[in-house]
Amino acid sequence: MSTPALYSLTVLIWGSSWLAIHFQLGEVAPEVSIAYRFILASGLLVIWCRLRRISLRIALRHHPFLALLGLSLFSLNYLLFYYAAFDLATGLLAVIFSTMTVMNIFNSAIFLRRQIQKKTVLAVVFGLTGMALVFWPEITTSGPRVAAAIGISLIATYLASIGNIVSARNQNHGLPVASTNTIGMAYGALFMLAYSAGSGTPFVIDTSTTYIGSLLFLALFASAIAFGCYLTLVGRIGPANAAYATVLFPIVALALSTWFEDYEWQNRALVGVGLILIGNAIVLSRPGLISRLKALSPRGQNND
Repeated sequence: MSTPALYSLTVLIWGSSWLAIHFQLGEVAPEVSIAYRFILASGLLVIWCRLRRISLRIALRHHPFLALLGLSLFSLNYLLFYYAAFDLATGLLAVIFSTMTVMNIFNSAIFLRRQIQKKTVLAVVFGLTGMALVFWPEITTSGPRVAAAIGISLIATYLASIGNIVSARNQNHGLPVASTNTIGMAYGALFMLAYSAGSGTPFVIDTSTTYIGSLLFLALFASAIAFGCYLTLVGRIGPANAAYATVLFPIVALALSTWFEDYEWQNRALVGVGLILIGNAIVLSRPGLISRLKALSPRGQNND
């Protein structure tokens, strides 16, 4: 498959996965739905690893970090997002999640001792301004439930960022991404199964076409196929270029929310989303990119 096709598939799948979460809400408790999702997803990835002859044998000393990966990236963060989806349009959840690019920078500085670049500060200014423009009307008109949903979504995003840092740690120790994600998803499913059993949550299944279809989409497409596409992109064009998917998929998610969840756009929200996406693009931009763009402009060429 060509690189543009892989990129488009990744953006479209991950952008639409947020709406699929909306269709998971109802008869089945979020924690049970998440357990179902990652049981299926980890099983599919086991098959994929076997077909690709990728070993799933990882030394026991690494398993605490794999469990942490499962807790932060494949269970607890999703539990918070699912509950937030009761009060916020899923497209807005995708916008909040896209701020993980900035959180990754700060967590990398704290845990991996990587230097924070000046452009990150500029990105934070854009991001915070955009968040205020998008969500302040939601808070003032809808009350504390929406404010709480925004808060737990930010916590969920930070947990996902921690998961990214754990994944970076695992890669620094030479562990294959496919193997660690497969085992991490299995741990995530176990955490949700244990939480559901401990809290007395009933293990029921919604047999409606909407629920089963969205569950299979999340497990097969959002977790298995998109994962494979993204890894292929990372190998072809590098992680920095592949990460631009996080800038684009909120646009897909918001478009679907407008169509299916009756999300109403306001001029302030439109500007706010634009500022957030610009902030993400600044974080992901390569050094000297702006200078090179200026050099390609007609004015820059005339100066030569």
